[in-house]
Amino acid sequence: MLKYVKESDPELYELTMEEADRQEHNIEMIASESTVPPEVMEMAGSIWTNKTLEGYPGARFQAGSEVADKLETLANERACRLFKADHVNIQPYSGTTANYVVYASVLDPGDRVLAMRLDQGGHLSHGSKANWMSKQYDFQHYGVDPATGLIDYEALEKQAQEFRPKLLLAGASSYPRLIDYEKIGQIAKDVGAYSMVDMAHVAGLVAAGLIPSPIPYVDFVSSSTTKTLCSARAGMVFCKAEYAKKLDHGVFPGSLGSMHLTTMAAKCWSFKYAASDEFKEIMQRVLTNSKYMCGELKAHGFDLVCGTSDNHLIVVDLRSKGVTGKQMQTALDKAGITVSKQQIPDDPESPMVTSGIRIGLTSTAQRGLKEPEIKRIVELIDRVAADPENEENLAAVKKDAMDIVKDHPLYPAGVLED
Repeated sequence: MLKYVKESDPELYELTMEEADRQEHNIEMIASESTVPPEVMEMAGSIWTNKTLEGYPGARFQAGSEVADKLETLANERACRLFKADHVNIQPYSGTTANYVVYASVLDPGDRVLAMRLDQGGHLSHGSKANWMSKQYDFQHYGVDPATGLIDYEALEKQAQEFRPKLLLAGASSYPRLIDYEKIGQIAKDVGAYSMVDMAHVAGLVAAGLIPSPIPYVDFVSSSTTKTLCSARAGMVFCKAEYAKKLDHGVFPGSLGSMHLTTMAAKCWSFKYAASDEFKEIMQRVLTNSKYMCGELKAHGFDLVCGTSDNHLIVVDLRSKGVTGKQMQTALDKAGITVSKQQIPDDPESPMVTSGIRIGLTSTAQRGLKEPEIKRIVELIDRVAADPENEENLAAVKKDAMDIVKDHPLYPAGVLED
């Protein structure tokens, strides 16, 4: 791998190997990240990158599409079988793009959308004022119960009845509990709205059958294919059969041009892999480690948003520790543990500072870390929180962090070598 770049562009080669070294010796706990299998890297850099293609199998705008038609058809079949869906479109380039194409499929400019507030767990593409979608549609946002951190479905239902959205959107980027998809779908039906779930963060757990799937209950389900699905940086959208034509037209020519066949090939492989016992065992380890880490964090005096986690991510309220999310993110990064700063519900701090951090358990589970290692990681996090500005403390923690992963390589020997 990289033998040609090593010769033709040594500077770029060195940067790439520097990043490989960082990942190898770092405890990766960003909730939106995972480690792709070698096969995904092979496909993402494969000969499929030479082919330009628009349209759908049997109705392309370019010649020479016969083999690519087989690829897209195979990938669609595998995705629908894996997620037990009527229809899928895997052409979107990312999870955010997947959300945009649903909007393009069923909404007109100015239509009303009811979605989860960003600081309560939602996503930028769900109508945050910082995102350009907020200028295209009339977004209103729902939140969580201040006392529990949980979605208040009664309040949501009342809000939907008053607002009368054309689209009701659920799904989150920092909500650690299960979502009642059946309830979401029913509320949408009751107010005459389309229903949609963004399952980008939990798609792998859904694929493994370990948490409920939104697909039986709502009209559209968008997702990235990274995060817990552990695949290429791309997206996909599922829908009921009755909306297949709407969705496909919303993707092309509605909002996207030519597709990325390299990531399509990588996704095709991943849909097969996600049905394997190996993948299911990794996802089960994610859930086991997440629940265990919640207990350990609370035992060390950390407060958790929602009290615990039902999925791969944990949101930690740091106010009891007297440290901000930005401070903790910076200090932990120096100490060899990567997390992201995170707003907590009704956060008194700005989005660039925050009062919390978000911790993800996917990459560590992929490396084979279990409860004993998770216990040690929490101890290291606690040591950093106690003295986040002390460089000697952070250096000592980093040494211990590297010791935790030294016997759990990121990839088997030979994968990243020339």
